Amino acid sequence: MKKTLFLIATLLMNYVGMAQETYRPTSENLKAREQFQDEKFGVFLHWGLYSMMGAGEWVMNNRNINYQEYPKLAKTFYPSEFDADAWVRAIKAAGAKYVTITTRHHDGFSLFKTSASTYNTVDATPFKRDVIKEMADACQRHGIKLHLYYSHLDWGREDYPQGRTGLGTGRQKEKADWTSYYNFMNTQLTELLTHYGPIGAIWFDGWWDHDSDAKPFDWQLEAQYAMIHKLQPQCLIGNNHHQTPNPGEDIQIFERDLPGENKAGLSGQSISRLPLESCQTINDHWGYSITDSNYKTPKELIQMLVRAAGKNANLLLNVGPEPGGALPSLALDRLKAIGEWMNKYGETIYGTRGGIVAPHDWGVSTQRGNKLYIHILNCMDSSLFVPLGNHKVKSAFVYATGKPVNYTKTGNGITLNFGAIPIDIDYIIALTL
Repeated sequence: MKKTLFLIATLLMNYVGMAQETYRPTSENLKAREQFQDEKFGVFLHWGLYSMMGAGEWVMNNRNINYQEYPKLAKTFYPSEFDADAWVRAIKAAGAKYVTITTRHHDGFSLFKTSASTYNTVDATPFKRDVIKEMADACQRHGIKLHLYYSHLDWGREDYPQGRTGLGTGRQKEKADWTSYYNFMNTQLTELLTHYGPIGAIWFDGWWDHDSDAKPFDWQLEAQYAMIHKLQPQCLIGNNHHQTPNPGEDIQIFERDLPGENKAGLSGQSISRLPLESCQTINDHWGYSITDSNYKTPKELIQMLVRAAGKNANLLLNVGPEPGGALPSLALDRLKAIGEWMNKYGETIYGTRGGIVAPHDWGVSTQRGNKLYIHILNCMDSSLFVPLGNHKVKSAFVYATGKPVNYTKTGNGITLNFGAIPIDIDYIIALTL
């Protein structure tokens, strides 16, 4: 513990000066950004004590559960069905290239062994296992990258300066101590970045808890980001703050919406030049909800993934594991369906970027070099005009069958003639330019 605190103190003293300089990502970081954009698909896992209550990850806030009562859940936390290897195998079979798991959500409970608090799966539960360590090992075995979610806010710690959520948990506002809490977070982040192998990204959440303060709250992000980049230069940093990215951030996150959309009211920020990621739930909740069987259909999920790729973004699809540690059967069914589709059509998604044809109601385009893939998701006619500007088409064929597609030059593009209205989940036309 003393060694860890000394390391953090030394790192932070160095980073205060570094953070004041313009952030310049290292070559390792820039390479990681490119790889992240190539991967296109990840699976999000929200799991913790809240899963035991079957009412989503915000249950402590929503039911105003006292901060001294809520931790009693840990005494019976024993997810006998938890199998990190099974989780990662299912995620890999779905075609996902990385997994993002909650290391510590807003309720403050940690899924890893930490010297900063005994409130974790190893020290506070009869389970006594380090979930993050088991996930890290499984990810390495199966070639899946590990990303770590970390909450900036905490509804249970007295030293966390209260924001606009968690006000009914019984903490005394005057006990807040930002320096203590900031050091706590950095201790945990240092542990996560030194004990669990290569980490693909740190995924922050909770900045918005102080977005309505009369005086702007200083999260001291730049020094924290500099510490992370010093410990693992390739590690990407994303922050689900619903704002334009801050210095030191490597990816931009959009919650429950694709870039440029704001249907959920959380993603009105402008689109940056950073790699983009859209996070969405497989049903209606992030954490497990016993009453939520409103799973999106395979068609909806596949088209969501395709539209994300067409908007030059990754899709991070969330699953809330059950209290006992198993992934819900309906979620597994959906992941399997996505995996089967990706096995056939992944070439048109992985390693591509948003194509030269802008997204339309009928679909999107993805592109790799001179290969342009037209993803037709919602066409109501047997022909489709595709605007290509000055680009000339050398060949056009149906990706699934290899059959040539009849097309005619029309104005500043081409008109594809299908002979019948496309009814596939994604009718893909491959163009060589």
